[in-house]
Amino acid sequence: MKSDVLVVIDLQNGVNSVDFPLANLDNVLDGVNQRVASYRDEGKPVIFVQHVDEELVIGSDSWSLMAALDNLPDDIYVNKTHANSFYKTGLQDILDDLDVSKIEFCGAQTEYCVDTTIRFAHGLGYDCYMMQGLHTTTNSDLIDAKTIMAHHESLWHLRFLTFL
Repeated sequence: MKSDVLVVIDLQNGVNSVDFPLANLDNVLDGVNQRVASYRDEGKPVIFVQHVDEELVIGSDSWSLMAALDNLPDDIYVNKTHANSFYKTGLQDILDDLDVSKIEFCGAQTEYCVDTTIRFAHGLGYDCYMMQGLHTTTNSDLIDAKTIMAHHESLWHLRFLTFL
């Protein structure tokens, strides 16, 4: 099943580091690229959301999307400064212009920008979807990344989104 649009959140160079590596990143990128290809095959839009802050400066290498990520100039790009991809961005206007009611999400970081955006989209009335496992995060001081990801999947499923 495909939604109306695929939204890829914060898979940027600066989100991943040697000190704080994103869990299962290679598999996540492979899976995201498969989803991107399937949306393109059906002529459906792909939106890449990129976080902007003092460490992720527009135009810098840290702000740039990861090289392994399949993105094209014809894709849609949205910059954000908050964990919520809708906050003070044009995302909702873009989705309205595309007549979107169903959104598939993927990206980083699970407990921050991915979670916040999913919950907000759900609250706006969008039907939200995800391929299980196509999100990632880093270990925290309290919990390892694998547990964070599993915990969020258990919270999201059939409450805020449906896994495909």
